[in-house]
Amino acid sequence: MRTSNLLWTIIFVFTISFSTSAQIGVKDIQKKVPTTKPAETKKEVKPAETKSEPQQAPIETVSNVSPTSSNQVLYVSMTKGSNRNDGSKSSPFKNIDKAIAMAEKGAEIKVAGGNYYGTLNVGFIESDKPIRLYGSFDEDFDKQNIVAHPTLIQPNNESAKTSRKALLKFTKDVAGTVIDHIVFDSGERNAYSSNDGIVDGVEGGRLMLPTEKPANMNSTVGEPLLQFVSATSGGDVTIQNCVFLNGASFALQAGHRSGKFTVKNNVFVANKMAAIEIYGTCASTGGPNTLSLCGEVEIAYNTILFTWSRLKDFLDMGYGVRVMTKCDYNIHNNIIGASILSAIDHTRFNKNEWLKIDNNIFFVNKDKDLHYSPVSNTRIRMDVCDFDDLEIASIGGNRNEIPEGLKVNKAYLEGYLGARYSEQVDYDPNSPANQWRAAMGMNKQGTITSSATMFANKYPWKDALNLFGNVSEYGAQSPKK
Repeated sequence: MRTSNLLWTIIFVFTISFSTSAQIGVKDIQKKVPTTKPAETKKEVKPAETKSEPQQAPIETVSNVSPTSSNQVLYVSMTKGSNRNDGSKSSPFKNIDKAIAMAEKGAEIKVAGGNYYGTLNVGFIESDKPIRLYGSFDEDFDKQNIVAHPTLIQPNNESAKTSRKALLKFTKDVAGTVIDHIVFDSGERNAYSSNDGIVDGVEGGRLMLPTEKPANMNSTVGEPLLQFVSATSGGDVTIQNCVFLNGASFALQAGHRSGKFTVKNNVFVANKMAAIEIYGTCASTGGPNTLSLCGEVEIAYNTILFTWSRLKDFLDMGYGVRVMTKCDYNIHNNIIGASILSAIDHTRFNKNEWLKIDNNIFFVNKDKDLHYSPVSNTRIRMDVCDFDDLEIASIGGNRNEIPEGLKVNKAYLEGYLGARYSEQVDYDPNSPANQWRAAMGMNKQGTITSSATMFANKYPWKDALNLFGNVSEYGAQSPKK
């Protein structure tokens, strides 16, 4: 009898244990199911690509944020508008920021040609909600043409006295945001030297850094032209048919949490640091050393020229596109030339299988066309002819040639090609001042005078508009009207 009871007890315990183990196994499997399409992130992966990052870890993908839809359409006209109006087509607002304040999430805002940089000319515009901003309309809002009647965000230098922010910044929700037919230009807000970096045929001298104090104006504002802060919520974003020029610290800088970030058919000229820097901001939730894939980044059909370094010594930064981490990049059909360092920077240890570089034209990038770091403390500089040796998801059809028909400002080009940095040291150990310092137990001193023949000088914004539609199938095409 005892044997029978013992046998039934063992069977009962085994049954409970099997049931519990099965439930735990199902839960564990559910936790590992990605919320987006993992197969797409592993497409065309080559085994050797795992060398590109010292620590390979499980990949987690992040859910997209659904765009907020709205049928609301608001209108803005600097010429005919008033902020006391209702924002209708017949009664438009005067300022873009007023329209944003009155807009629903996902609303469409149509802006007539003119210069807009905030109510009371404050010098910046911010949004905490997704909007669809379409600029460069005529005053009847019937025709859109960035050349004939451009919408500019172009603050003056006076605004730098009271506000020092990005020209347009998104701070919270962004899903469904579209920016179209807008000219972003810091050329009037920046401070330029009156005696250093003078180039014949180019207005003013070299760009002065934010730490330099000019004599009769406000100092340069070192902020991006268009910025999506790291805390933005994620979702699809599209930047198209725009012009970015004379940015003192990045043209487009964005944190990307999820979805697809599209940068297509834009012109970038004379920006400092990098023209485009988009980085993943989603959390890595799979444990230590797990690298999450936040979303996609497509950079296509852009013309990117004259990207300048951090400082006038030309040693650091100066990239057309920076490939950052946690995003799947597709870089294709761009024209990227005249970068102080390289056209593309791939030194941040983003996974090689998350990068495609196809059908781009590169030319006159001073420190090769691509910078690549396969491991820590290693930087390989590559020309297009060496691209086949790079084991990334896709790389082909790229060319290194000067595009015919590119309508570049010739004076600016000449200055860039001859740009040089020099230093002059003035040190006399036997000068009366240094003799006195030595007698007092102080260090002797000298001075170093540095100069650059050209550094981030102002590019004429009207000339930047001429860069649309120069080369068929490459770079910025003529926007559809």
